[in-house]
Amino acid sequence: TERQVQDFTSAYLDLYADFRRVARADKESIIEDVVFEIELVKQVEINVDYILMLVQKWRESHGDGEDREIRAQITRAIDSSPTLRNKKDLIEEFVDRVTTDGDVDDEWQRYIAAKKAAELAQIIDDEKLKPAETQDFVERALRDGAIPTTGTAVTRILPPMSRFGGGGGGHAEKKRVVLDKLSRYLDRFLGLA
Repeated sequence: TERQVQDFTSAYLDLYADFRRVARADKESIIEDVVFEIELVKQVEINVDYILMLVQKWRESHGDGEDREIRAQITRAIDSSPTLRNKKDLIEEFVDRVTTDGDVDDEWQRYIAAKKAAELAQIIDDEKLKPAETQDFVERALRDGAIPTTGTAVTRILPPMSRFGGGGGGHAEKKRVVLDKLSRYLDRFLGLA
């Protein structure tokens, strides 16, 4: 009968709640442990200053047998850092180009400035963005540490186009592509200069 179905459903729901409570009680949360481990890794994280110190050491020992070990140490240091992994090609190219005289920090700043300008110019050219507005937009994003995805700032750098999807994917698709490229650019150069 309908009443028996309701009684069985009620009994089922009671048993279900009891078993869920028991199943949850047996599990221990490891979230606090994971957060602690992540914070511990962040404290030991390698930064650009450490890499530049290794570059200076490598430059001073260039020609010795020790230089290969220092170069390997630079690569290991980059690989062990979550924030420097996507910058590996930049750092290794700098190590290959560093001169035997001059200040490493000054050379680094000039190298990064040139790379930033070249890669941003490539994005501007590829996406046909407004150069001056894009420069200002990216400088603010580098200063603030994030690309603003809302508001009119992004729209101001985009080339003139229809907002209503008139061919070529439309405004929304162009905005998404540009934001994606600029986010990768920001992630790549944030914290290097």
